[in-house]
Amino acid sequence: MARKEPLLSALKGGVLRLREGGGPCTDASPPLTSFCQLLESILRKGLRQPAWGFRRRDYWHWVEQLPTGDGGRPTPLSVSIQKAGSCEKTRTVQGRGRYFLRLALQGKVLAAAVRGLAQTPRLLEFYDPVNSVLGNENLLEPFLSLLLVVTEMDFSLDLQNCSFLDESWLLPVCITYETVPCRALGMVLRYVDGRVFVTEVLPESQAEVDEVVLAGDILDEISGFSLRNAYSGQAGAVLQKLKGQPLIFRLLRWRWHDGGVYEPLLPYLKVLKEKEPQFQLQQGPRHRGEGEPRKLQGGRLLYNLQYLGQTGVGKCGGKEVLGWAIPAVLERHRAARDVLFDVMEAEVLVQEKTSSKLLCRYPYPTISCVGRCVDSSNLFAFCVAASPESPDGSTFDCLVFAASSEQECEEIVKRIAAGFKHTEWFV
Repeated sequence: MARKEPLLSALKGGVLRLREGGGPCTDASPPLTSFCQLLESILRKGLRQPAWGFRRRDYWHWVEQLPTGDGGRPTPLSVSIQKAGSCEKTRTVQGRGRYFLRLALQGKVLAAAVRGLAQTPRLLEFYDPVNSVLGNENLLEPFLSLLLVVTEMDFSLDLQNCSFLDESWLLPVCITYETVPCRALGMVLRYVDGRVFVTEVLPESQAEVDEVVLAGDILDEISGFSLRNAYSGQAGAVLQKLKGQPLIFRLLRWRWHDGGVYEPLLPYLKVLKEKEPQFQLQQGPRHRGEGEPRKLQGGRLLYNLQYLGQTGVGKCGGKEVLGWAIPAVLERHRAARDVLFDVMEAEVLVQEKTSSKLLCRYPYPTISCVGRCVDSSNLFAFCVAASPESPDGSTFDCLVFAASSEQECEEIVKRIAAGFKHTEWFV
């Protein structure tokens, strides 16, 4: 009679909990971390360690030796193994094994990997037939049956979020921050054990007005260049290579989903504090408008504004027209329209608030001026070229918006003004 294996019973419960969620399983699914830990415990149970030598054996050592099959042509399994073995963000056998498991769950090849092990005697010898699951015929079959159930499930995982798999199954909050090069992004960096920490976001810098990066966050990647195991100054060298090109940062947040510090960061933060005693984790962006909370979209904070209307101002789009153009719009007494306003790195976007439908977009080269209303401190306007390709020359429209506070109004005007300088690199 086959012995009962508690790990298999626990794994069955984990599969059931994952299926209860309905829809694809994501990194935000609460049961996912414990499920992966159970998988790893089963793959490690009964692994025979070499009698001599310093290298401790882990499940990745047999995974990377699995036969490719199919006449040498790439298969979904062999592609997953190749990706895990060449990942720049994992440095240890543990990290590569964990990355493979995530790839295998998403690619539905985990059962194929275990079946390949069972069909390869020299690899099967990695396991003790008495104390293991994978080396025991009576336990391997129910394990494979559970993996086939998992194969029928859909996983939608952020496979690029893998820089902490060397240390933990607990993954950080990972966001994308898009910008373009400017004279100074305004991030002060410190390198700690191969990780690039933001220790300060400089006042009035582009990084501050974008309100995305916080002191304590980690730069994980810049436009596809991994900064895992980075040497001192590497981030600056990458930015220099990409000068004049749009930039995409992948940031690892210091704050986890529960609002506390991401636990695997604690040893790094201790070292960082010793190197920079004045360092403090930044709780949120330094400048925030009052009134209604800002909406988060794609890692960006949008302004809740009211669009009051627009008027043509002729061929002169300078700031002197705002003095009469804003009152002209207000005198029409048109119904205000609730909108979401996004001051991006290369353009301004205006969306309908209820549906997030894009209403208009204005690249900075088409904006001729921006300013606040003297009489109403929460009103601002900007002029845009209405017919830039006209043979008679451009004509301009003046668009008027109401912010929730004077502070928010001033912030938006400064950000649009900063956008003019921001685009000097590529306009």
